[in-house]
Amino acid sequence: MIIKSPKPDIAIPEIPLPELVLRQTARLADKPALIDGSSGRILTYGEFGKQVRAFAAGLAQRGLRKGEVFGIFMPNCIEYAIAFHGVVLAGGVNTTVNPLYTAAELAKQLNDCNARFLLTLPGFLEAAQQATKLTAVEEVYVIGDVEGATPYATLLQPDLPVPEIEFDVRNDLVVLPYSSGTTGLPKGVMLTHYNLVANVLQFGALESTDEQDTLIAVLPFFHIYGLVVILNSALSVGATCVCVPRFDLEQFLAILQDYKVTRAHLVPPIVLGLAKHPLVDKFDLSTLKLIMCGAAPLDRETSEACAQRLNILVKQGYGMTELSPVTHITPDDPEQMVPGSIGVTIPNTESKVVDFESGKTLGPGERGELLVRGPQVMKGYLNNP
Repeated sequence: MIIKSPKPDIAIPEIPLPELVLRQTARLADKPALIDGSSGRILTYGEFGKQVRAFAAGLAQRGLRKGEVFGIFMPNCIEYAIAFHGVVLAGGVNTTVNPLYTAAELAKQLNDCNARFLLTLPGFLEAAQQATKLTAVEEVYVIGDVEGATPYATLLQPDLPVPEIEFDVRNDLVVLPYSSGTTGLPKGVMLTHYNLVANVLQFGALESTDEQDTLIAVLPFFHIYGLVVILNSALSVGATCVCVPRFDLEQFLAILQDYKVTRAHLVPPIVLGLAKHPLVDKFDLSTLKLIMCGAAPLDRETSEACAQRLNILVKQGYGMTELSPVTHITPDDPEQMVPGSIGVTIPNTESKVVDFESGKTLGPGERGELLVRGPQVMKGYLNNP
């Protein structure tokens, strides 16, 4: 039995990712696009668009060629979004790296994807420098002015032309996140422009996020959940995204309160904290209307406890890095909230459950392996056909 979405399929335009992500920069030029949750620094949509273009121009000046890989090795911050989309606009491919990696782990990923450049923060520079000695990385950039690396600011070249790139959106890569997948060591997941554009629009068809919303980005951008479901989706509709570099419950609650966050994309341990921790009662979370949970199963009891305590909707979805990442999500509809469920198949996607051994298609209530097909399915694993 093949399961399709209750929603009709949508039109997926054959456009490069920057066209989707930058589409609000003129209309909403004065609206906050990104906020640094720690300092309160604001970048408007107009400024975001200008800085992405300036970064792409700077990369072209430095000689970045189409298809070459640029590594990002840092926690969530405003510059992460600028760099990521500047790389894509310049025709490059990002590889997003866990900032908690050791120098050896970082070097392994950079070597596997043959990265040419690397961007980091001062606190991670030592590991970056140790790692790049073992790789072909030509230059390390750092946000700020620190000895031993090139300042990030030198890549912002607003007076230079943005490179004109001919994109093949079905084949040209945007990002190489690394995933252990189902077996073995981490592998580079090849995700194209079409994969990411499709997925943002697919799950967006079942959600009601718009320019009135403020989202909290406490899940890391190096992970596909933080990158696509939070950052890219928020930018594509004109919402405001508050960047948080690491999770601390008290700081997290203060940011929810102070920035009047309306939607929070979380993982089960944070939802459990919101359901049970006494600190929660000290903060005004009245603007929060919905929590979306993913990355691991959220049990019915925790989901219901959090929803009742905060008087909000708590829903769940399912996906994986290889699927850009979303395949199933609960619609933003109280009538369709089923605690403990991953929701429904998203548009333009087919799924079925099969027996792990025989491959036989199974029916409702039968346990097996989930198979999925749709435009969000990865191009493949890098160097691992």
